[in-house]
Amino acid sequence: MIKLSHTVAVTALVTMGMFGGAAFADSDSDAARVIVNERQAQVTVVGEASLSSAPDVMRLNVGVEVRRPTAGQAFADARQAAARLTKALLDTGIDAKDLRTNELSLGPEYDNYPKVAGYRAAQGVEAVVRDVESADRVIEAAVAAGEEVRLNGISFEISDGRRLLRAAREAAFKDARARAEQYARLSGRELGQVVRITEENVTPPRPMAYGAGLAADKASISPGQQAVSVNVQVVYALR
Repeated sequence: MIKLSHTVAVTALVTMGMFGGAAFADSDSDAARVIVNERQAQVTVVGEASLSSAPDVMRLNVGVEVRRPTAGQAFADARQAAARLTKALLDTGIDAKDLRTNELSLGPEYDNYPKVAGYRAAQGVEAVVRDVESADRVIEAAVAAGEEVRLNGISFEISDGRRLLRAAREAAFKDARARAEQYARLSGRELGQVVRITEENVTPPRPMAYGAGLAADKASISPGQQAVSVNVQVVYALR
């Protein structure tokens, strides 16, 4: 009868580009456990994968703002300015379905409350730019629509984040199997079938937001990279 319980500290880390290679590294976290007894032999390993990709969609938050002596004049002028802004965005090739009104406001402004000094009206729109290469051109067209235009910020995202997540799962599982095969060999056994798989610590792609001030410089309009990471714990039988 053989009774052996041994814990080995190791973690497997994979860092890959979307179509790049893989690199492995070890750290000090408890990520592999080999337990052998008279009933069964198993190895438990944890694989990690982190993949990155350049976002392919930009969301532009832009709008118009006017101040006029009367509420009616402020609202009418804001609507006209918003129509010019919408036309400018459509002229860049953005589809009408990718424009969404996200603000519509009208209210008084005061010099000394309750004395009304005038009225402020604003209308905002979110534009989905599906060609990131055209980001500069779209922003310039919006700004050129009039002095009433206000840039409220941009964000980038990956349109098909699930594809990146699936690739990360595959890489994490491949990493876990490689570690299991190593421990099976070190223990003088062969790797058997998978007993259990547990996915944990999944970080999906997240939009990276930037302030509107970045639009002043063309070089700063860059989507950068977004990453997704997956940890998977896999239990294998040993033969």
